[in-house]
Amino acid sequence: MTMPASFEDTPIAAVRAYWNSRPCNIRHSTKPVGTREYYDEVEARKYFVEPHIPRFAEFDRWNGKKVLEIGCGIGTDTITFARAGAQVTAVDLTEQSLEVARQRAKVFGLEDRIRFIQADAERLSEAVPVEPYDLVYSFGVIHHTPDPNRVLDEIRKYVTPQSTVKIMVYNRWSWKVFWILLVYGKGQFWKLDRLVADYSEAQTGCPVTYSCSRTEGRRWFENHGFRVTDVMVDHIFPYVIAEYVQYRYKVVWYFRWMPKTLFRALERAFGWHLCLTAKLR
Repeated sequence: MTMPASFEDTPIAAVRAYWNSRPCNIRHSTKPVGTREYYDEVEARKYFVEPHIPRFAEFDRWNGKKVLEIGCGIGTDTITFARAGAQVTAVDLTEQSLEVARQRAKVFGLEDRIRFIQADAERLSEAVPVEPYDLVYSFGVIHHTPDPNRVLDEIRKYVTPQSTVKIMVYNRWSWKVFWILLVYGKGQFWKLDRLVADYSEAQTGCPVTYSCSRTEGRRWFENHGFRVTDVMVDHIFPYVIAEYVQYRYKVVWYFRWMPKTLFRALERAFGWHLCLTAKLR
């Protein structure tokens, strides 16, 4: 089994244009973009809303190691890896995100620890010199490219049996997918692939968004020469969106009265983020 091919004919130019128009997390702060205050606020908000990211990435573990990040966006995780002592090669498809990420590295004095490269992950080796990395990391990116199978084939060129691969893709059997189907799809499950793409991100109309189950994620990796060593499902967004975009954190009513232990159990069972850790077979 491979990742489904429902978006394989989408031009990569359409994906680039979408993410150039609004880089991920670019509106996580109202401070002037490019300032230390802006980056600090973006980072604080990201890890407040998605506290499982540090647990998954294990930033401190990669001190003195080489990290290849595929889809760095505006550089929040990139900077955290570099700050922890990693030597990072950060790749992104879009020039807008890279411009913000490069400025971030300058603001925090980490330019010597990060190499930024603009590249299409499906053709990674055409832009990024092939060399072994201790960690290949990609959080919420590969499911947005037309052919994710090509990305895993490219990643194999950068790893050894000692390397670790950590990738987050969206979980098909999640609260988010159920919510999209119910609220936006009105139960039209036969349109689910397009519905998930259209409503997967803060800006509607994403050209490509794949999702897969735990089993499908494992098989996807195995079919490309990896063995999955850990699977973590996490993240249900509990806030009222209209309040959240105004930088207020009001929990929706049906989660507000739920015990925290029950909410955490729900996240681990039906979270939106399927976090896979793997090694070469």
